[in-house]
Order: sequence, then C-alpha cells, then structure tokens
Amino acid sequence: MIGLEKGVVRLVPHHLSWHDVFEQERRVLQEHIGGQVLDIQHVGSTAVPGLGAKPIIDIAVAVASPAVIPACRQQLSHLGYSDRGDAGTEGGCLFVKVRSPEVRTHHLHIVTVDDPQWCNYLRFRDILTTDDTLRTRYGDLKKTLQVRFARDRNAYTDGKNDFIRGVLAAYETVTGGQHA
Repeated sequence: MIGLEKGVVRLVPHHLSWHDVFEQERRVLQEHIGGQVLDIQHVGSTAVPGLGAKPIIDIAVAVASPAVIPACRQQLSHLGYSDRGDAGTEGGCLFVKVRSPEVRTHHLHIVTVDDPQWCNYLRFRDILTTDDTLRTRYGDLKKTLQVRFARDRNAYTDGKNDFIRGVLAAYETVTGGQHA
C-alpha cells in the first residue's frame, strides 16, 4: 500500500509492488503528457530494491524546455496532481498526488533533461541499487532521521542532503560524471 500523511515521516520495508505501482502510473502519464516529455523515471527510495522508504512513489519527468511545463501542468491537474510550484534546484516543478486530502501517494518532479537534477535523480538511484554498503548506510541514516524528525518531513529531508551530495560528488570524482 502506498500513501503517507502530510508532514509525517514513516519508513516501511521495501515492497516489490512499488515497481508495479510506478509502472501503472507511468503508463497513465505517458498517455496524457507523453507528447510533451522526454522520459519518465521511477526515482527515490521506492525505486531501490531492499531499501526502506516512505510509501510515496517518486517520479522524475524530463522535458526539453520549461516552455512545455504549462501544458503538463494542466494535464496533471486532470489526473489528480496538485501543483506545489517550482522548487528550482531543490526538486524542479513539484506535483503531488493524494488519495485523500492529507495522504500523499506520488511526488512528481518535472525538470529539464539538461538540468543536473535529472542526472542526479538517476545516478543516486542507480548507485544505491548496485552498492550494498551505500544502500545500508543510507537506510540507517534514514531510520535515525525518522526517529529524530517523525513529524517534520522538511528536517528529515534536509538531514539526508549531505549524504546524497557526498555520494554524488564521489561518483563524479570516480567516473568523471559518466552515467552508466
């Protein structure tokens, strides 16, 4: 089951069904905004097998230009997504899908394909998927932050930022930025 009350931090063990939930949503998105977008990817912790996560599906959508976002915005509204605005370098244009007024099920981030955020979403997911040690360390950090910030999702998210930046910086140093 997916969904989490607004502002609450609750981690659950990874569910294999999260991939299927994403795929179902990806097909709906492809049908409605596919003509305006370049790619739709499952990102965040629910995309990493074996990693506990908040039960909210994170979706990254790449567009060629910010000029197509208004057309996407209208279609996403019809699909039940609320526009949370442009967070710029902190997540692109954020749209939230809810099951009830206070229970979020999906976070959708629209960024341009040339924005470093796009590559970072994919890189971080792929690194955690293939590196058991980093995945365990990240999972442990998330558990610690959940206890500390159970009712403060912003502080929980902020608490993960240094780890994420460190992993991405190390990846840049090792690979020269080449995405596998």
